[in-house]
Amino acid sequence: MRVVSGIQPTGDLHLGNLLGAILRWVKMQDEAECLFFLADLHALTVDISPAQLRSSVREMAAALIASGIDPEKSILFAHSAVPAHPELAWILNCTARMGWLSRMTQFKEKSGKNREGVSVGLFDYPVLQAADVLLYHGTHVPVGEDQKQHIELMRDIALKFNNDFDVDLFVAPEPFVGGGTAARVMSLRDGSVKMSKSDPSEASRVNLTDSDEAIAQKIRKAKTDPEPLPDDPALLGTRPEARNLVGIMAALTDRTPAVVLQQYAGQGFGAFKPELTEAAIATIAPLRRRLVELRRDEAALDAILAAGAAKAAALAAPTLLAAYRAVGLKN
Repeated sequence: MRVVSGIQPTGDLHLGNLLGAILRWVKMQDEAECLFFLADLHALTVDISPAQLRSSVREMAAALIASGIDPEKSILFAHSAVPAHPELAWILNCTARMGWLSRMTQFKEKSGKNREGVSVGLFDYPVLQAADVLLYHGTHVPVGEDQKQHIELMRDIALKFNNDFDVDLFVAPEPFVGGGTAARVMSLRDGSVKMSKSDPSEASRVNLTDSDEAIAQKIRKAKTDPEPLPDDPALLGTRPEARNLVGIMAALTDRTPAVVLQQYAGQGFGAFKPELTEAAIATIAPLRRRLVELRRDEAALDAILAAGAAKAAALAAPTLLAAYRAVGLKN
């Protein structure tokens, strides 16, 4: 089993990133061969300054390592350091179909009403995503519900290419269901929207660089409701903020929401929030200390990424050459 996944280097990570993806990646390292990359090429689909992008790649690398991604277990690298990614993407662009991409839900959501004004990259990035995985014969891709459509596109591209050129080159990847359950972490100010760096309110999220005091203050002020906690998760269906905080506690303590509610049923948030704060600080504080240490040595981070890129490039080269030969390029 080979798992391939990337994350955009968009700056400071928050609790949603940690519980929704990164800690799941950490567990995957013991279940499969893993390649994790900083998707700096994908970051170009939106406005970002060159200086910010360069800085964010190192920052994200440090955050991933601090969270438990081990460069000795996994291959960790920057996307742009392996040119085979965009090279294969161009070949796959000639296999993918406009109709397939036009149906992609995320493009419709991200482009909004300005569909004619967004970059071609925003429309086409799912093909680069396909190249990212197919290049390494990735068998599994960890995704959330909002990304399953992209896995289907990867499969369609892989199977059509193999059929068109009568080769058995690309593996049609499957969604990865290991690594534990990814938590869907919502805003601390509005339980109906995901926790996000783009939210203008700092109080909406817990950053991995927040001090213990800041974490405590944000959780203390997190939006709740006046009702006590029930004994059944189904009863949280109309209480998004309560459901969110219970879900965060469950993810931080590696339990299910049902088990959490068995402990706190009948209690209010005055009793629940202090214990949620303790759990959040216990997870984030050691990670934050490690992150500060890693930030101090940019040369060491660059060396880790360079070593990972060399390993990734060696794995990618035969696949890219075979794709070129399949379409009639190169001998």
